[in-house]
Formats: sequence, structure tokens, C-alpha cells
Amino acid sequence: MSSRYFLGLLGLVLSVGPAMAQQKPANSSTSKAAAASSTGTRLVEKVTRKGNELVIPYEKYVLPNGLTLIVHEDHSDPLVHVDVTYHVGSAREQVGKSGFAHFFEHMMFQGSDHVADEAHFKLVTAAGGDLNGTTNQDRTNYFETLPSNQLETGLWLEADRMGFLLDAVTQPKFETQRATVKNERGQNVDNRPYGRAYEIIGRTTFPYGHPYSWPVIGYLDDLDRSNVDDLKNFFLRWYGPNNATLTIAGDVQPAQAVRLAEKYFGPINRGPAVRNVKLPAPVLGQNRYVSYEDNITQPMLMLSMPTVPVYHPDEVALDAVADMLGGDKNSLIYKNLVKNQLAPEAFCYQSNSELAGEFVIGVMAFEGQRLDSAEARVRRTLVEFEKKGISAADLERYKTQAEVNLINSLSSVSSKASRLAQYQTLAGNPNMLPLQLQRLRALTPATVQAAYNKYLKGKPAVILSVVPKGKNELIAHADNFTIDKAGYKAPTDEYAGLKYVKAKDSFDRSKQPKPGANPVLKVPAYWQQELPNGLRVIGTRNDEVPTVTMLLTIQGGQRLLQAHPDKVGLAEMTAKMVNEGSQKYTTEELEARLKALGSSIYVTAGDDDIKVYVQSLTKNLDPTLALVEERLLHPRFDPADFERLKKQQLAMVNDFQSQARVVADLVFNGLAYGPGNVTGVAVAGTPASITSITLDDIKQFYQQSFAPNASFLTIVGDVTQQQVAPKLGFLQAWPRHEVPALATAPAAPQPDKTKLYFVAKENAPQSEIRIGYLTALPYDATGDYYRATLANYLLGGAFNSRVNLNLREDKGYTYGAFTDFNSTRFAAPFTAQAGVRADATAASVREMMKELTNYREGISADELQFLQASVGQSEALKYETGRQKAQFLSRMLEYNLKPDFVEQQAAILRQLTAADVQAAAQKNLPVDKMYIVVVGDRKYLPELRQLGYDVVETSFTNNVVAMATPATAVVPAAMPEGKTKTEDANGQKVKTKRKSGK
Repeated sequence: MSSRYFLGLLGLVLSVGPAMAQQKPANSSTSKAAAASSTGTRLVEKVTRKGNELVIPYEKYVLPNGLTLIVHEDHSDPLVHVDVTYHVGSAREQVGKSGFAHFFEHMMFQGSDHVADEAHFKLVTAAGGDLNGTTNQDRTNYFETLPSNQLETGLWLEADRMGFLLDAVTQPKFETQRATVKNERGQNVDNRPYGRAYEIIGRTTFPYGHPYSWPVIGYLDDLDRSNVDDLKNFFLRWYGPNNATLTIAGDVQPAQAVRLAEKYFGPINRGPAVRNVKLPAPVLGQNRYVSYEDNITQPMLMLSMPTVPVYHPDEVALDAVADMLGGDKNSLIYKNLVKNQLAPEAFCYQSNSELAGEFVIGVMAFEGQRLDSAEARVRRTLVEFEKKGISAADLERYKTQAEVNLINSLSSVSSKASRLAQYQTLAGNPNMLPLQLQRLRALTPATVQAAYNKYLKGKPAVILSVVPKGKNELIAHADNFTIDKAGYKAPTDEYAGLKYVKAKDSFDRSKQPKPGANPVLKVPAYWQQELPNGLRVIGTRNDEVPTVTMLLTIQGGQRLLQAHPDKVGLAEMTAKMVNEGSQKYTTEELEARLKALGSSIYVTAGDDDIKVYVQSLTKNLDPTLALVEERLLHPRFDPADFERLKKQQLAMVNDFQSQARVVADLVFNGLAYGPGNVTGVAVAGTPASITSITLDDIKQFYQQSFAPNASFLTIVGDVTQQQVAPKLGFLQAWPRHEVPALATAPAAPQPDKTKLYFVAKENAPQSEIRIGYLTALPYDATGDYYRATLANYLLGGAFNSRVNLNLREDKGYTYGAFTDFNSTRFAAPFTAQAGVRADATAASVREMMKELTNYREGISADELQFLQASVGQSEALKYETGRQKAQFLSRMLEYNLKPDFVEQQAAILRQLTAADVQAAAQKNLPVDKMYIVVVGDRKYLPELRQLGYDVVETSFTNNVVAMATPATAVVPAAMPEGKTKTEDANGQKVKTKRKSGK
């Protein structure tokens, strides 16, 4: 298991608390006001930036109905972000009614009095915006990022569902969204390796009936027992304006924001009073051991100890403890478990929510390893940490890095709005950022040690063992905890006597607001140069935050291994070795130096390239670049590092078979690319290939493929060309040399007819479906590939696409379904994919194929208008952050794009006709010659056979591992010399990648 799983799950638990509302640092940038306008809206406070202090300027208002309005003015980009955060999460639920807060989040997108069913997504997307909603234990938020001329539309939509929702809530919508939530749980919990870990830790840590004792997504039994009236009462109790914070950030004037908020939200009636909840911290009298079996290969141990609510004065010190105990390669957790090859991965973090916090240590064990030994090592490490104490140098490095993280979190209007909204909702003070920074800077070794001693030293913990099915002998200790319901007392009824009273308006709310003039969109002004050694450089200045982002792309990647399929994974292994130490510094020394600067350098590998990402404060760019030189040009290639990384990589690729989504991706890619094409195999490699890789292979791959003449560099940040060019001397001295030519992959035989390949995953609650074929379309910006992506938008590229509306919104089969073309310089597959409810497997395949077939028959005029409006206006969202600008400019170099390609794309879009879309669909959707891959429970195979396709039962090994080394391949002993070769912070949802194992 990788930390990516934990980061995904943490989105459910990282919330916050109200305790510190009145504490603020001494700060002359805050002014108080209490005067009310003629409409009764009060300006409560105004915060402005003074000098270079780290603060988010804002104005805070309160409307007569209790709605809090926060406005952050930022005219750097023609964007606005609207966030409505309600102080209600799963902690407002009751025993037997779990999952309501999250369920209601789904219902809020199902239409209201003046907005049709499924229109919210459509209207925002057509306006060129992006939107979503999230729920955690303590709050639910809904948000849109829009071109600034569409602000009024965003406010109209949010106000309509706050004040005019319930008459639009129907039984059919209720049933569809209940099915969608079940699918979401199936995809993210029940069908996901280690997916129930936090759920079990929560119910073991907190007393029965405590609102943190059940998961945010809820239990299926509770969802089954719920009805429409339950859901309506939940809305009436918690969704009043007096329990909400409206945050508007971006290209807006405060007076405009106040006027529009009063117009659309002002008439909505105040809801019932809402009180903050405060509960005592859970007390563990002894260690509580629990375990469960999962469909995994690697056992996992997690220790969790209760700490403090968010914004508690000790929170920052506990964060520091977590970082120094297990936050990086200098930590004891890493040294004692990972560095010495006793575990492939170990981690440590501290999270805080409104009512409580937790300190977690996790260890991923190697296959077959007992978890009692892992627990013993963790406990010995804690004793060592106590004896070692907190060093001043370690603490200063942590403080620097934490402060830089705060700076980087302010790079977009959406991230600033989310932070302001969360502070207000859970602390009553939007200006918590300076207080957090003040507490961080005030940390001392003594205060950090005191926090460890108070909350962690010698304290009992919840100890969870997750072991493979049938391997209960690997658990750390026999289970000794059962849930005690004896002390539970049902709370008073929160829902008696609630009435739905609609607002009375002085305007016609049924009319959608007309947008203002389209904002003027500009591609970032940029500069270019080519160094004498062939390295191409492109850059732009972005001075919104004092940082610099650099992206070095080295072309080649996994494709360089086309002639040596037994070495797949070598590009990724090389990237990981470059991430280690240099000839001058060990891994630990290099990481310590980076942390002291607040900088990061990391290297990744893909099919087509290896990328080096660099992030630095502008003031620390010189020493950061010195470390880039060390890592990039003078890697250490230490044998001990290699043996450790190889063992970790082997554990990771062995675990692929337990992950249904990964199995589906890799089986599909193997079929689409065909035998002998290394692009059809995971970039991470296979068990056989990783076993065969030697350190000499890595040295040779590095020497042959890392070259300036095969690379290009993108620089974005608070620095000009004149300032940065002299700092690139080490890259100018990087010697050019011939690099291996990319071997041509054998032509993949396309299926003569559509066939279905089935991989059994017994008792799987969901099935993973992939449908598609290998296109003949490499990336282009204005040609057939671009036109194919435009056509795909309506089919499966947007939330309101045909495939997603059918399978998710109409049928309730899936949490999400989508389609895409995803080529690079090389052609890649068209893929339609979804994770679906197990009992709807065959029906889902049938509906997906039906949508692909029907799409070839053409689109409506309304669909064409939606496509043109949505894609055309979304340009405003593409260039906001430094990272977005870097990716945009990098693409220009990679594909040799002319500066006016954006205007050419806009012209193609304006002139696009329904006939063009139909022609692209007919050309690029050969529905009678595709691969269908299904990974699911065998009991649904008979239904799949009835669909009429030839069905081939296969396995992960046959279609993934074996394809890495075809029997006909001749594998040379070493890579030959070649010739010179002439490529979405903040709690938001995103799509799965096409290729797993990257």
C-alpha cells in the first residue's frame, strides 16, 4: 500500500474545531466595524495586508438572516470562487442515521424550484466554470470557480438550493442518489484495499453514539432505512443561512458582492438556532486491539492515539512531533522501519477535527510478515524518540517547511476562499492564519517535547491490524475490544416541529442572471531561449506568491525500454534512485538541506519522459539550485539505497493484483497496446522485471538517457529572465551526448470484432469496466486529436456527459463514468471506464456500449451550444497558479506549439458544427472493434455472456505480467548505445489516471 491511499482517505477526516474564536495575534491590519447598512447588513471587520505579512485580506459581513459573508478581493486573474459552507457534517447525525450529511450533499445537486434537475452542473460548466461539494465530519461545502463575469449566476444557483430546495426533492431522485452513495462507498471503501481502516479505528476510539464513531459516508443499513422525510428534516434543521458562510473570492468588488448576496440570499428565512458541540476527549484505559481481513497482499498496522481538537494551542506542537517522528527520511520511523528494509513504507501524521484529534503511526509490512514485530519496532522507536529529544536544528527545519506550505496554500482564489470559510465556520474567525503562523514560529524544543509527553508518552492506543484473507495469524495481537452500548443515551429530538417556509422575493428568481462581458483572457507572457548544449528553456513571471516553480522534462521514459521488455520499470527505478542522495550528500543530508530551505525536488517517471519538479522560495532559489545540481547531475547510486528501493518496488507491483482498478487498467492497456509494447505495461514494472534490474542497469540508463539535448525546462515564479538566467550555469555545463533512439513498438493488432475479457475478483462489491481500443491519434493542438477531444466532451468528458448521466444520474449504477482520449507524442487508447455496482455489471456494459453507439448518430443543437460555451469560457481557469502556468508552457515546448495555438483552438471551437462532431465520433468510435475488460465477481459472468460478445476468461498474470516479455522477444544483455533522438487543494475531486502504477 502506498501513502496515496491514506491521502485519499484523509479527506474524510481532516476537519476542524471552534475553540479558538477569540484568539488573534496583535495585528494592526485588522479593523472592527459594526455599522449596519440600510438593508441591515453589518460590516463586522476588515482585514488588510500590512507590509509582507502572511494574511488573506477580506471583509466580513453578517446579513439580517444570520448569513455570514466573507469577501476576498484579488484581481490578478479574471476569476471568482464562490463557496457556501454549512456547519453540518456527519457529527450532526445520530445513531442509526449515519451518512445523512454526505447523502444530502448529493441531493443538493438534484435541482431546486428554479433550477432543473441536473442543471446545476450543466449551467456552471456551460459558463466555463468548475464545481463540486465535499462533506467531512464537521462541515459540508459547495463551491464554484467561474470566469468573473459569471459571478451572479453562481450566487443565484447557490441561493436557490439554500432557499428553494425541498419541493424539488422527489422519491425517484432520492432513490437514484441513494444508489450513487452506495456506489461511492463501494468504490472508495468496500472495494478498496485497506478501505475500512479509518472506519474501524473510529468506532474503536470513540464511545458508542459519539458522532465520530461512524464514517462520514455512513453505513449501508442506515442508508437503506432512510426515507425522503428524514432527508427533508435534515435540510430544515441544518441548512439555514444562519448556519452558513458565503465566501466570495477573486475578481470582485466588495460592494458588488454585498449587493448580490443581499439580493439572492437576503430573503431566505433564518433557520433553527445551531449550537457548537463540545464533547470530552475519548479516554482509552488500555490498548485496544482490533483487526480485519481484506483482499490484500501486504499486512498493515495502524496505531492511533487521541489528541486535541483543531486550533487547540497544542495542535501545532503535535504537528511538529508527527513530522520529526515520521515526516521525512531523517525521522526515526523511517530509519528504524524503512531505511533498514524492515517495512516497505511507514508513516506518521496528526489530524485534528472539531471535536477531537488523533495521532497515527502506520506501518505497511512485507508480504507474510507478522504485525506483532512491526508493533514492537514502533514502540522501540517511541522510546528512542523520548531519549533523543527534540533538536533545535530539526525543529527549525520543520518550522521553515511548515511556513512555506502555508505560503504555497495561497496560490489560488479557491484555496484562499476555502481557508477563510473553514476558519470562520469552525473557529468563528476568518483571520486564523496569522495566529497559526504565530504559534508555529513560537515553537521551541521544550514545547514540542511537552506536547509529546502530555498526549503520547506511554498512552494507550487503538492498534489495528489489516491482514490478507485467511492470514489471521499475522495480526499484532488478539482482538480485545467490543463496542459497549450500555452508557449510551439517545439525544433529544432535533427535528420536531420543523416547517418549510419559502422566501418572498421582490424580483423574478426564475430568470437566470445574464453574465457581464467576457473577461479578457491572456496567455501568460513568456520568454524562451536555447542553451548551447541543446536544453530549451521557457519561462514567465508570476509574482502573486514569492516562490519559483521549475519543471525539467527529460524525454524518453519507459519507451526507451521497447527493445528490452524484461526491464520495464527501469525508468521509474532510475527516477527513484536519483531522488536519493548525491555524491556530496547522503539522502538524509540532502533532504535536511532542502527542508531547511523550505524547498522540494523530486523526480518521477512516465511512459514518455522523466520529470524533475522543483519548488523554492524566491529568496532561497540559489541554494535550491545548488541542490538540484547535486541530485540531477551527481546522483550517489548507493547500493544500499538500491536494495531497499528494489524491495519496496517489488512489494508494490506484487500488490497490484489486489487492486481492482489497477488490474482493470493494466489488463486493458495490455490488450490495447498489444504484446511486446512496453507502454501497455505499468511504468512501475512487473515482479519479474523488477527482480532482474541491477544497479548497473540503473547507472547505464541514467548515463544514456539523461541529457540536456533530450530535455526542456519550464520556469514560473517571482523571478525575471534576467534574474534567473545567470543561475542556470550548472545546466549550461551539463554535457550533451547522444541518447538512445526510441525503438518502434510493434503494430498492435486491433480486434476484428468487439470481445469481452473477464478477470475474476471473488466477492467484489463492485466491478471495474474498461472499454476502448488503441487509436491512431497522437497529440495535436489543432488537428484530428483536438477535434476528437472536443467530440468526447459530450460523450464522457464532462459531468453532464451522456455516459455519466446515464449510468450515475439515471440508473444509479456508478459513482462516476467517463470517457477520454489521452494521447501524448504517441497514440494512446480511447477509454470508457466506470466502477459499477456488482449486480449491475452486465447492464452497465450494455448501457456504455449503447451510449458509444448512439453517439455516432449525432448530437443536438443544444448539446453543441453547451460544448462551445463550456470549453470556450473555461480558458479563464487554465492559467491561474504557478503550476498551471508551468504545465501550459511545458506543453508548448514539448509539442513545438506556436504562440497563437490558443486562438486557433478558439476558432476551431467557434466554427464547430454538429456534423463535425458526428464525423469525429464515427471516425474514432469503432464500437464493433473494441476491447471490453470487466474485473468483478464471477457470479455475474453468465449475465455478461448474454450480452452477445465473445467472452474470454483471463487473469491478471496472463494479460499483464506475461505481456512484459513475449516469447518471441530477443532481450539483449545490456542497452545498446543509440543515436540522437530528433511530451487537479483543497478537498477537490478528481478523475482516475489512465495508466496505473505510475
